[in-house]
Order: sequence, then structure tokens, then C-alpha cells
Amino acid sequence: MLPTLVIRSSSIHAAGCYTTRTLRKGTRVCEYEGPRMTKEVADARYAERFVTYLFGYGEDDMVIDGFGTPMFFNHSCNPNCESEEVDGHIYISTLRAIKPGEELTYEYNLFDSDDATADCDCGAPNCRKTMFSPLELKRRARLERAKAKAAARQAAD
Repeated sequence: MLPTLVIRSSSIHAAGCYTTRTLRKGTRVCEYEGPRMTKEVADARYAERFVTYLFGYGEDDMVIDGFGTPMFFNHSCNPNCESEEVDGHIYISTLRAIKPGEELTYEYNLFDSDDATADCDCGAPNCRKTMFSPLELKRRARLERAKAKAAARQAAD
């Protein structure tokens, strides 16, 4: 039996996805579906759009432009679900048992975004205050250090 999901207001961000029945750990809740395209095509298509629901997958800079139920799964630094890629499909599955009425969340682990901060307001005790992945945060810190070094060298010349 598939989970019963509802969309309603969220204390994390706008609307969220909630379950109406108990979900066991490891339950595959839904698939992130939609048109597939390269990141380059998506960047051009949505250059003027403030909100997108793009999900990167694979190794070839591909994204899914998802406008289904998973677009209502909010980010949390203490998620109860996770995304998993299986043969080019993206599924959202539970990390633990989830009670009826709980909002379903997963870590977005954003990367390669034009956003300066991608602020997180999940409210979790361990909130990182950003939706960027730890790897992306390290990459950005390296870039900032390199820029600072280059600026210092240029100022010294």
C-alpha cells in the first residue's frame, strides 16, 4: 500500500508534504519525476525564474524538472527522509518510522547555485543555517580563500 500524502501549510517554508498514516523506516514514499534536461538547458530556460524544482542526478550535469508531490518536501538539517538515485530515478525514502501528521523532509544538499547563502529555516537543533551540502560549503570556502589570496597579491603589486 502506498503512503497517503497531503499538502498543507508548513512551519519550515510555505507548504509541506505530510503523511496521514504511519510510515516504516525504509519506505519508498515517492519518485521525483518530470522532464529531464541538462543543467545548461535548465539554467537558460529558468534564468528569469525565482523558484525552480530542479533535482540534479547522475554524473553528466542532468536535472529533473519536478513539479509533483516531492516539490513540497522541505529541506531539514534533521531530515526524516532521504533522496536516493537508482538507475537514473530519484526516490524519496524514509530514514526512520514517521507518524501520521509529520512533515516529510530531506536534506537538499544544494550545490552549484547562484544563491549566495541558500538560507535554511528548518528550526532543527543542529541547523546549519544553509541548504548547501557540506561539500559545497567547503568548495565555496576554497574559492573565497583563493580570491582573497589573489586580491592580496594584486594589492601588493
